[in-house]
Amino acid sequence: QVQLVESGGGLVQAGDSLRLSCAASGRTFTSYDMGWFRQAPGKEREFVAAIRWSSGSPYYADSVKGRFTISRDNAKNTVYLQMNSLKPEDTAVYYCAAEPGAVRTTTPRVWRYWGQGTQVTVSS
Repeated sequence: QVQLVESGGGLVQAGDSLRLSCAASGRTFTSYDMGWFRQAPGKEREFVAAIRWSSGSPYYADSVKGRFTISRDNAKNTVYLQMNSLKPEDTAVYYCAAEPGAVRTTTPRVWRYWGQGTQVTVSS
């Protein structure tokens, strides 16, 4: 069983920064890619960023390139999402996900393991 727990969400103003964390437990994650998705009210869940657990290679959605950075700490089994220059359209529930070999897969249903989500609200 894999458990993912997100933290770090909150209410910020446009232009501010937030760092989300995702702590993983229950398995050895050296073969798991990790991803961040988000879901705004009335919209489908969408890919934000992913990182290959072994090499640390990151991948980003075009909408967040240059503003968000995904990173990981293997020793802590934790993945981070540093979000800078936040915009109101970034408002959503952010979910952490894990799946071996899925780093370049933007389709949510491919990712098997999910956290409970953390709310990010950006006011204008």
